[in-house]
Amino acid sequence: MNLYLYTVFAAVSLLASAAGAVCGIGGGVLIKPVLDAFGVLDVASISFLSGLTVLSMSAYSVAKARAGGSCLVEKKTGTFLALGAAIGGVWGKTMFQCLAGMAGDREQVGAVQALCLFFVTLGTFIYTLEKKRIKTHHVSGGFACLLIGLVLGVLSSFLGIGGGPINLVVLYFFFSMDTKAAAQNSLYIILFSQAASLLNSLATKTVPPCDLGLLAAMVACGILGGAAGRWMNRRMDGEMVNRLFKGLMLLIMAVCIYNTLRFAGLPL
Repeated sequence: MNLYLYTVFAAVSLLASAAGAVCGIGGGVLIKPVLDAFGVLDVASISFLSGLTVLSMSAYSVAKARAGGSCLVEKKTGTFLALGAAIGGVWGKTMFQCLAGMAGDREQVGAVQALCLFFVTLGTFIYTLEKKRIKTHHVSGGFACLLIGLVLGVLSSFLGIGGGPINLVVLYFFFSMDTKAAAQNSLYIILFSQAASLLNSLATKTVPPCDLGLLAAMVACGILGGAAGRWMNRRMDGEMVNRLFKGLMLLIMAVCIYNTLRFAGLPL
């Protein structure tokens, strides 16, 4: 890879991580489809790079919130969600590896990921527009939280996005969290699901080939983006965060359509 592409990958990681830290979507939901669109690395390598970038950003954001006394993670709910997400992270990674092994062409896997992400994001966008009319709930049972976290972990790991908008919708609907509390709890879930996914890749020796220099640059930009996102989040009210969230979802859907067509070999 040349310097130009290093710069592009680093810039995408920085901006996506900053936006992800503000909204609680982790950044991977932007990093993965945007980098897929460049077509310079295979989908497995980009999923791995995206996952590690999101892991570094979420770890920084969660640690800073706890150290600064501004943590809004609900202890019981967050713990069961995170445990479920960790298990789901391993399952999601295993599903991805099985699909990649069955597919004769890795481009087909990319098309499936892009299409799934489009519909997940579309559903999230529709919910966000209508959420004032939708009755929310206050789930508190440990087993129910574990199952919800499991589903979130599977989705995030399989799609290589960290967590994405679906985390926020689930936290709004099942736990009646406000925007900022949902953002912090989402990052907490992402931290556990991505950590489990990474450990699974290391244990099963299925880490895809990747440029270590590029990996270091993306991880560093993930942490810098997390710091910038925390700074912006403190200066933005809930309505501003909501507007940013909606705009990002429109961007994600547009990129997913492009990637689906490109991976499927259809005319653009």
